[in-house]
Amino acid sequence: MPAPDALFTPAMKRYFAALLLLSAAARADTDADAIRAACLDYIEGWYAADATRMERSLHPDLAKRMVFRDDKGRSRLHQMSALGLVQGTRDGGGKDTPKAEQQKDVTVLDVYENAATAKIVASAWIDYLHLARWNGQWKIVNVLWELKPKKK
Repeated sequence: MPAPDALFTPAMKRYFAALLLLSAAARADTDADAIRAACLDYIEGWYAADATRMERSLHPDLAKRMVFRDDKGRSRLHQMSALGLVQGTRDGGGKDTPKAEQQKDVTVLDVYENAATAKIVASAWIDYLHLARWNGQWKIVNVLWELKPKKK
């Protein structure tokens, strides 16, 4: 029986290598699109007060956090849960934000296997999101956010 290397010509080896690379690239594009869709469900759901879209984007154990300073200048952590965020969306969310001011710039920063990081620049804040592939869908697990300075 010939050695496995002898079964494939150099051209066949290059073809299979290219096929593997194309397959990996296609999956990366599909993942990035799905991550972007989850991020848009989150931010557009907020602006539209669409609790269904918001909930669809979130893992049930989501933690959304922001560091702020209290009256004494000490750092504090403000935290929201998935349930709180969905309820806040249902109660009106960002519905008062005029369409022309609804910034929703999504950037997928990194994807590795079942973990991803994305950034959303919104009208009044910036979110850094961690997402996980959960039961075959990309869900937002963590959000660290910061308010933008108020325009003068």
